[in-house]
Amino acid sequence: MTCSRRTAWRAAAVVGVLCLTGGFTPSVEAAEVQLASGFRIEVVATGIPRPAQLALTASGRLVVLSHGWRGDSAAEIFWLDPRGAFPVNASVTPRVVIPFAEGPRKTALGSLAVDPKSGDLFLGEENGNRIYRLTADKRLTPLVVGLNHLLGGSSLAIDRQGRLVVLDYASFEAQLRSEAPLPPSLDWLAAEDYTGPLVFRIDPGEDVPLPRLLGFIAPIFPKRPVRRVSGEPLHRFIAVVPRDRGELALLNSVGEVSMLSSEGDLRRLTRLPSGHFHRTNLAVAPDGSVFVSSGFHIRELYRVSPGGVVTSIARDLGDPQGVAVDHSGALYVAETALHRIIRIRPASP
Repeated sequence: MTCSRRTAWRAAAVVGVLCLTGGFTPSVEAAEVQLASGFRIEVVATGIPRPAQLALTASGRLVVLSHGWRGDSAAEIFWLDPRGAFPVNASVTPRVVIPFAEGPRKTALGSLAVDPKSGDLFLGEENGNRIYRLTADKRLTPLVVGLNHLLGGSSLAIDRQGRLVVLDYASFEAQLRSEAPLPPSLDWLAAEDYTGPLVFRIDPGEDVPLPRLLGFIAPIFPKRPVRRVSGEPLHRFIAVVPRDRGELALLNSVGEVSMLSSEGDLRRLTRLPSGHFHRTNLAVAPDGSVFVSSGFHIRELYRVSPGGVVTSIARDLGDPQGVAVDHSGALYVAETALHRIIRIRPASP
């Protein structure tokens, strides 16, 4: 196996493909994870440096967004086939390395979604304000700019119609004190003194100049008219995943799971056990259940039934971040601290 080039990118550039031989391969044992009754666990990939996000392509390949061993790139992307022999030693497989953007900004990429039709990847800056598209020919192009504060985790998703769903947050106090004009799509929210979460939906295939300016796209949440309510601002949405009938499942920063209808109406479904939710990820199962990968502080994998019942599927995970569900209902979880991907599925009868 030989190594090819690694190049810097500008507004639109081809990123490098890096091949390695040898490398670190952690233990393939997963006995330390505490599973709920009726499930079994398998290690499907090792040697992935700090895997943060997961997604499945239409063909069943597993896409992994990694932050690398040395933290000297914005992201490393792996494509793995979990249907073959496992565990896969990812330290000897090719990956795409995305260098940091030129200039003083050293923002890592922390969110991931896959276009089911083209296989293109959508990558969001963690704690940044830009979203990029990585095409099949490894070309990286800015797609959306102008976000207020894009988190990592499942702050991006692709809905059933192939549209990109993006989470953001509005707080106009500082902007109103400045001389900068308000974004045209949000001036009505500022007039109502709205502080709280925003949900945008963007058609990545729309024939418009790139990058899209988010200040000219109206959010789907909140919907007009907004009525100012006294008390604390609404909590930030930190993760989103589409469900059937155009619904979106949303998780906020205090662990509340809500459903957003296609008409923009929000209803609370349930609340997760108390904890500090950070780099939290969501995935939806074929039966409509939502799985929550809870991150470093909580280290659990939760299932939220369509009726809102919360159960713990796995505990004592090694910083569980990215999560994906295949057509059979098998769960793939990125254990970031252990540099591996595990699969959890019902035990054979």
